[in-house]
Order: sequence, then C-alpha cells, then structure tokens
Amino acid sequence: MSLSTITALSPLDGRYAAKLSALRPIMSEHGYMHRRVQVEVAWFIALSDAGFAEFPPLSTGARAYLLGLVRHFSEADSAAIKEIEKTTNHDVKAVEYWIKSKFEARPELEKAAEFVHFACTSEDINNTSHALQLRSGRDQVILPGLDRIVLKLREMAHQFADVPMLSRTHGQTASPTTVGKELANVVVRLQGAVAAIAAVKILGKMNGAVGNYNAHLSAWPEFDWEAFSRKVVETPEPQGLGLTFQPYSIQIEPHDYMAELFDAVARANTILVDLSRDVWGYVSLGYFKQKLKAGEIGSSTMPHKVNPIDFENAEGNLGLANALLRHLSDKLPVSRWQRDLTDSTVLRNIGVALGYATLAYTSLMTGLNKLELNQQALASDLDTSWEVLAEPIQTVMRRYGVAGAYEKLKEVTRGQTVTAEALHALVKGLEIPQADKDRLLAMTPGSYTGKAAELARRV
Repeated sequence: MSLSTITALSPLDGRYAAKLSALRPIMSEHGYMHRRVQVEVAWFIALSDAGFAEFPPLSTGARAYLLGLVRHFSEADSAAIKEIEKTTNHDVKAVEYWIKSKFEARPELEKAAEFVHFACTSEDINNTSHALQLRSGRDQVILPGLDRIVLKLREMAHQFADVPMLSRTHGQTASPTTVGKELANVVVRLQGAVAAIAAVKILGKMNGAVGNYNAHLSAWPEFDWEAFSRKVVETPEPQGLGLTFQPYSIQIEPHDYMAELFDAVARANTILVDLSRDVWGYVSLGYFKQKLKAGEIGSSTMPHKVNPIDFENAEGNLGLANALLRHLSDKLPVSRWQRDLTDSTVLRNIGVALGYATLAYTSLMTGLNKLELNQQALASDLDTSWEVLAEPIQTVMRRYGVAGAYEKLKEVTRGQTVTAEALHALVKGLEIPQADKDRLLAMTPGSYTGKAAELARRV
C-alpha cells in the first residue's frame, strides 16, 4: 500500500494534512535532519575560528558554501541522509557522513573533514536540533495561531461589549453580563498563557558524552571549551544557534525547559477547551447562529441541523494535544543515570502534539468566524428572567438597614416564576429613599450588567 493522505496512519498526515503545511517542514523528520545539518555546520565553522593551528579559519567561499548547505537543504538531501543511515544504522553519523560527502572536490574542506562532529556526542547535535525545531514551531506556528484567536476574541469583545446576556452559574440564571465581557475574560486568560509560552527560554548544550567536555579537553587541555560552547549555542544565527546555553547536563539536555514549554502550551489549550465548550453551549441556547455554507450537511437524517462541529473538533484535538503534551512534560525530564534512550522515541512525537494543537486552533478560528449573534434569543432569555433583579433589590434594602432583606427576596423569588409586576410591587412598598426606588423600578434584566461593557472594551 502506497502512502497517501487516505492511507496515512495518522490523521495529521491524512485527513488534516493540508491544514498542517506550516508545521510539517519544521517538526517532521526532514525538519529534524535540517536542524542537525545546521548545528554541525555551525560547530564546524566555529572550530575554524577557535585559533587551532590544525584548523585555520575557513575562507569566505568555504563559509558561504557551508551555510548554503543549510539554507538550501532539501527533501532530497534528507533522503540521501536516510540512504546513508541504512548502512550506519545511526542517524547522526549519517548526517556527519553526508556533510563530509559534500566536501568532495573541495580541498580546503576535505583537509578539515575530521573536524565535522569534532568531540561531539550525538546528543550535542540532537538536543540543539530539537531546540531549534521547538523555537521555530513555537514562534512561527503555535504563537501566531494563538495570537489570531486572541485578536478575534478581542474584536468580538469590543463588538459585543454592550450586548446584555443572561449569566448562568451552576447552570441556573444569574446576574446578567454582556457577551463582550465573557469573551474579554477569555482574552485576558489567553494573553497570560501566551506570554508564558513566549517567555520559555529554549536551551541547548554542547558539552560531550556526559556533560564534562572530556573529549574536548583530551585534544586541547588548555582551551576554554565551556566558553566556546556557550558562544556557539548563544551567537545568533547563522553563525551560531541563537539559543540559551545550558551549562549543566548529563549526556542529554535535561529537558526541563521542554516540560515548561509543553505545560505552558497545555495551559493555553485548557483555556481554549473551556471556550469551545462555552461557545458550543451558547450555540445550543441560540445565542449564536452559524453562517451557512452551500452544500454542507449537518445530519444524514435531520436536514435542519447546523452543527457546531468546529468547536467540537477544536475540543477533541485540544484534548489529544494535551494528553501528549502532558506525557512529554512528565517523561522527558526523567533519564536513568547519565542517559537512557526512552526520551529519543518520545521526542519524535513533539510534532504530533503540536500538530493536534495547531489543528485545534485552525478549527476554533473557523468556528469563531462563522458565528453570528442572535440578539433576539439573548433578549428573550433576559425578559423571562426577572428573578435576577432580586440581587440589586435586596442589596439596596441592606444598604438602608431593612431587616431580613435577603430572606424577604428569597421568599418571593426562589424556585418561582418572577414577574416584573411582582418585583415592582415589592419595591414600591419598601421604606427606602424615592430616588433609589425609582432607580430600581427603571432597572431591567438587560440593563443590570454592572461594569461589563467597560471591562469588555478595556482588553
């Protein structure tokens, strides 16, 4: 069976392949190979500038050629490395051999070929490659996807800032709010989560087999290898890697920053699960309608249905993403003694976790863009919920020391159908200033929204 979008085992590379085109070049094995070549080339060029008599500085032409290998790295190059791996049965060694193969007929580079992968353990290359992938995946896909949602929600918060809506606490009618204020709540939560994702420092180590520069010092005992490694890791691209230096490690970088990053993404996803469920509910209540799409079918037997499938898809894929992200954050920081291999196969699924998150963000944006506010349904709910004004009435009563204010309103409203007439009769009989009576009598469920509109516009 040939591999295609309908034979792919994962729906990320099957049904949803087209929606993940931005993430695939970064988080795929091809993306991993590309970053490995980048790290090897950066290390090699830096070694030529270290002042070793055995490896003089590379010419301008040689540097340009090497950086070109990174810049123009193609799927065909990844396939060539995979072909070498069939013999080596070692993926990092295959990268090293591929780079050396590109030195043929270039005497300057051929002479220095043994400095490719010099003193490095495979994990020096792998951890920094994963770091480069994660930085790109975060900065180019995850954060822009979340930013688009934040911008859309802010736009909706401002647009619907003044539209009153009945609140529901414990599923029961409660003090009114506005549609915009409820969306503003999500904006503020999501902004904090996005900031936490962006703030995670992406770390890299290049310190040898067990983190002590053993091999490095055996070759040049007097050289400051730690300072050199830091320079390669932290110097901006393309001369360096532009990461944050990790000075202490076993054979592998400890992966604590990865756990921090994955936990931060999972927290943002949890906020979006909450949003997806709430909007699903508001669609069910009729507060939102969904724009129709020609030819679309909501049910195979019920022609009238327009299902909130985008929010359902978002919720489902956010759940899948978080299950994987939480396993990654729990597992990756744990390694037996100076290393075991359990992290290696798990790390290959980072793209899967981020893929489900990316897919969810796309579904959520699609759903949000299809929403149309149904103000008639919102107004109707408010008009049949005059019991929510028991709160302001008893609060004003308590201000003026009316004994048993809460209890009196409870008798009139709890578990009963409350009418405007009944509440007005109660207010007219209160011993409170006339101005406050007039204010309460003028109040409706739709006008009792506090600072909701102001708060909605503030985000």
